[in-house]
Amino acid sequence: MQVFAHDVVPATEHAAGLIALQTDERIESDMRRLLPPDMPLFVSRVPSAPEVTRETLAQMEGHLTGAATLLPPSARFSVIGYGCTSGSAQIGTDTVADRVREGANTRGVTNPVSALLAACAALGIRRLALLSPYVAAVSDQLRTVLAENGVQTPVFGSFDVSQEARVIRIAPASIIDAAETLMRSGDADAVFLSCTNLNTLDTIAELEDRTGLPVLSSNLVLAWHMARLAGRQVTFESCLTRAWRPDLEGSAA
Repeated sequence: MQVFAHDVVPATEHAAGLIALQTDERIESDMRRLLPPDMPLFVSRVPSAPEVTRETLAQMEGHLTGAATLLPPSARFSVIGYGCTSGSAQIGTDTVADRVREGANTRGVTNPVSALLAACAALGIRRLALLSPYVAAVSDQLRTVLAENGVQTPVFGSFDVSQEARVIRIAPASIIDAAETLMRSGDADAVFLSCTNLNTLDTIAELEDRTGLPVLSSNLVLAWHMARLAGRQVTFESCLTRAWRPDLEGSAA
């Protein structure tokens, strides 16, 4: 029998977990670009319907605990994120946290809605221009939850998509044009690009240049909040520095 040394401290001491939607083609690659390089990321998937409705979003609650149990049980998770903005608004952020904790041991749990509210508090944002890919009934629930927590969305636009497979295929140029059009009203403190499956990460710098306002996305705020809950002193700028300049990963604040 081969003798080997056994590490007392596991390599996954400060791990991050992510529960992504079965239909999401974007969030996993974005999170690997945004999170600090010394935070190992483990991903599980939760069953999700191809059509996005309030009913199909609510159905994910029953699968969240099972998805969490599929994360490595020996990893020591600092934080686990549930990667669905509209699903978090529909299920409820507290319920999401409860279901995740039933399946995995972690110090922190977050989701894009909780992360967005934390981001708005950190930046002093009270009025958002919200761009969503989804139909009105789905988007309205998110707007209601934000309003209940002191963040208004007086400027709103949507691509009116109901099929998740179409969301990832919305071109970044169309996202930029739609968000810039929304901002012409001048009635918001920042722009929020909603949906973890929307291809937004490489639109943020151009939109900030064009609008002169902070631009947030579901994946950006989720990564930022996960890192903060894990005790990292990251900023939105440092997350994006890693995303845009991988060679600077080690020096980003």
